[in-house]
Amino acid sequence: MQAVRSGVDTRVNQLGVMIGQTRWLLNLQEAGEIVSVGTITKVPLTQDWFLGLSNIRGNLISVVDFARFQGHAQTPIDKESRIVAFAPSLSFNSGLLVTRVLGLRNVADMASQPAAEEGGAAWSTQRYLDRDSEIWSQLDLSLVVQDPQFLHVGL
Repeated sequence: MQAVRSGVDTRVNQLGVMIGQTRWLLNLQEAGEIVSVGTITKVPLTQDWFLGLSNIRGNLISVVDFARFQGHAQTPIDKESRIVAFAPSLSFNSGLLVTRVLGLRNVADMASQPAAEEGGAAWSTQRYLDRDSEIWSQLDLSLVVQDPQFLHVGL
């Protein structure tokens, strides 16, 4: 109640997305536009997780199947699939194919959980447990764009 009286916003909203079978939280400062999956032009001699290039409002972006990038099954493209573009502040014209967008999530309503494993990916920074006992993982896109494996799309 003190926070309400002082005008301080204690909510920490994140964009919730499903990628494969994993629930991820994206910082709203790092997530850009969310668009339906349109035409993706394949690029030869690239990794199987690099789906190709797509035009989003006149901007050419690379599209990555993040589940496949992690070694999981390919993300099927259906009516719920979306591309979440990286925010312009990251200076990286790319987007992630997500199974579906789950809306805003308030991490203040979740319990922090121990990391999944030692030596895990640097971009998976935190895990949370929500009120429905679902595990959410924080995905730091600013660290994804620095991952050498993510940057190396060629075969």
